[in-house]
Amino acid sequence: MISVAELDNIARARIEDAKVLLTAGRYDGATYLCGYAVEVALKARICRTLNWTEFPSTGNEFQAYRSFQTHELDVLLRLSGQEARTKQNYFSLWNAVAIWKVESRYNVVGTVQQPDATAMIQAAEELVAVL
Repeated sequence: MISVAELDNIARARIEDAKVLLTAGRYDGATYLCGYAVEVALKARICRTLNWTEFPSTGNEFQAYRSFQTHELDVLLRLSGQEARTKQNYFSLWNAVAIWKVESRYNVVGTVQQPDATAMIQAAEELVAVL
């Protein structure tokens, strides 16, 4: 199990990593890490919503919680209990980040351009802060 505090720490760290990649011109990696940061932040929010102190982190720990073992941001947002609030108050931020898919790690290098990576980082950073 991984603590909620550690999930929050990981989400913020991945945003910082994305900024470093952006500066280095590694836009694909920066964008991927932003989606991952939001995924982790949503899992932390799920824990807070359900009054869990930890989130399952291994296959064994997920046995009873299969519906939580996903990388789909829309599913995680719904499970977090924050879907209505997020889509109402942070619609443009959510739309900028919701295009992320875990499979994007296999995208051809050069798929993402600098303006898109910059926009993704800004949106992800704001969402991680409010989740």
